[in-house]
Order: sequence, then structure tokens, then C-alpha cells
Amino acid sequence: WFFEAMFLDKMIADYQWFHPQYAYVFNSYYESFGQRIDRNTRGHMSRPTLTETLAYRKYITDRMCELIEKVDEAQYPQFSKLIILSLNHEQQHQELLLTDIKYILASSPLRPAYRKLKDKLSRTTAIPATEFVEFSGGVHEIGYQGEGFYYDNERPVHKQYLQDFRLADRLVTNGDYLAFIEDDGYTDFRWWLSEGWETVKTEGWTKPLYWENIDGEWHEFTLGGLQKLNLSAPVCHVSYFEADAFAHWSGKRLPTEAEWEVAARMTHQQPDGQNFYDRQNFHPLPLSESEAMGSGLKQMLGDVWEWTRSSYLPYPGYRQEEGPLGEYNGKFMINQMVLRGGSCATSENHARITYRNFFQTDKRWQFKGFRLAEDV
Repeated sequence: WFFEAMFLDKMIADYQWFHPQYAYVFNSYYESFGQRIDRNTRGHMSRPTLTETLAYRKYITDRMCELIEKVDEAQYPQFSKLIILSLNHEQQHQELLLTDIKYILASSPLRPAYRKLKDKLSRTTAIPATEFVEFSGGVHEIGYQGEGFYYDNERPVHKQYLQDFRLADRLVTNGDYLAFIEDDGYTDFRWWLSEGWETVKTEGWTKPLYWENIDGEWHEFTLGGLQKLNLSAPVCHVSYFEADAFAHWSGKRLPTEAEWEVAARMTHQQPDGQNFYDRQNFHPLPLSESEAMGSGLKQMLGDVWEWTRSSYLPYPGYRQEEGPLGEYNGKFMINQMVLRGGSCATSENHARITYRNFFQTDKRWQFKGFRLAEDV
């Protein structure tokens, strides 16, 4: 739909849509393109079928290939920029599809598996106590500084003053989080933000999404079906409220997004070889024995999106684009928190240290975890 609306309909004279209703059916949130299905009800639709959707995809791919061959040199720089944006947009939806599949499968009493998980997901490494890596404060440049693709919310590059801080060398694990549960963390209001505490009571939260206690033993639903909870693996599918409550209980805090980015840049974090979708693990990995015993920051990229304590706001000097592309990021910059790092469902070439994901504070169905921070 994105390619059809952004390219084919605009660049081909008298273009006829593949289906006259698909502009309405597949429009996710673009007011510029007219009416659309309410976001709260579109998950109830069973049509078009997968076969029909794949036929639609093939049709658009073929038309786009034809269009690419016809674009003249004067149009090509802007055209190619939009193509790359569209491909990155599709990667975002691929991740969302995978997490939606998990949510749907988890709703079945049969707890069916999407596919068999790899053996290394069950390794039970002895995880050492968390160490905190210190970073110098001062004035730091924040934002994307390269020549490749970036979203508009990653710019402009700007200066931000930070106090000295320390960042946990690893992600919070299931074992860490279980200690919070066993210490009555979900029934003690002292650790929770007011809105978080109301959510806990309203939703009846007592554990992360997909955790189940069966005959006194903890299990977790995964894309490989219901599995015994691996205490060595990073905790995931927790809301901002839960991450923040755990941090308060621990006597620590969540990092700001600027602290996270500075730490990632100063330690030269790269996505190559990390636990992204490309590795087909479909779940956060426990550290290997050598990783667990090593020094420095671990699992900064891949595995889980990491909650920060930063509200999703425009950077200083940000200007929202005109037209439909102006709806891509700017209009969502309210009532959401920033996450960094990518997850096991994110494509490797989609991730970078300046990437700003964002979700509402109560959302849990994405692969979201966290690490702790503290002041110096």
C-alpha cells in the first residue's frame, strides 16, 4: 500500500489501484490519504486473505520495477530517497507482523509454535552480578551523523549536556526480574509511578506478558511455543511502567536516550553479528559463558528494544516535513517513551545507535526489555 500510495498513484497518469478498497483497508495512519479503518478494529478483519495479499504484493513489486526503469535522471535522487524510506518502512511492518503473530498464537489455549527455536536459546549461563560502566558527562553531540539512511526524528544533530553516569553492563534477566516478583513487586505501590500503579490494578498485572506459572514452575510463551522460563535470558515483553518499577526497586534508574546513545558511541557498538531477525533466533539470547565473563557493555544492539526514561520529543531544530511524509514521525511526539537498540525481530540493516523507537508506557507486545543506570 505504501508504494502504491506514495509512488504509483502519484507518478503514473490515470493509474488504477489494484483494488478500489485497498487504499482504505491498508492505510495505517495517514490522514493525507483519506478515510481509513479504525486502528482499534482493523485486527478483527479476516480479508483480504493471505493469497490475495501476496497477489497484491507481487502486482505492486512488478509495477514498481517498471516505474524504476522509467524514472529520468532529474527525478532519481529524490525518487531513490523515497524508495529507501519505503523499504525501511516495510522492515518496520515486518517486525510488527512477527510480534503480532506471537500475540495471536499466545491467545490460543493450545499455545502453538510458530517454528522450532534453536538450542542455544535454552542455555543456562551463570550470569554474574551486574557491573556498571562509567561514562564521562559534559557536552555531547546527539543524532545521526552519517551519510546513509536515517529517519527525520534522528536529526538535527545537536549538543546535549550530561552529568557523569554509569550504565549496566548487561540487560536485566528473567532471573533478576523474578526476584522483583517474589519480593511482591507487583503488590507494592512504592515502586510504581501513579499511572503505572493504576494500570497494574486495572489490568491485573502480576508478571510480564507471556509468563505463566504452571504447577509452581515458571514458563514463557515464545515463538517456539510454551517453554520453561530461562532465568539467564533477558526479560522481555515488559512495559515502561514495569521497567521503571523494577529500577526503583533496585535503587537504580533507567538511562536517558542521550546516555544510551553516548555509551553506545563511545564503546563503538555495531549491529553486525548481533541477535537480530537475520539470525533467526526469534527470541532474546542468554549470554554465552565467554560473554558473561567479559567486560564492557553487552547486548546493546539486538535481543530487546531497551526502554529509556526519555519522552519521545522532537530534537532542537526539528522541522516536520510537508505532505504525507510529515505524518511519519512528528505527529506521534507526545505521550510515548523512547526505546533504543533493536530486537531479535528487527532486521540487522535497519538498526543503528541513533534509531529512536517509541511506544506508549503500557504497551508490552513488542520485544522490549531494559538495562539499569545510575548517577556517579
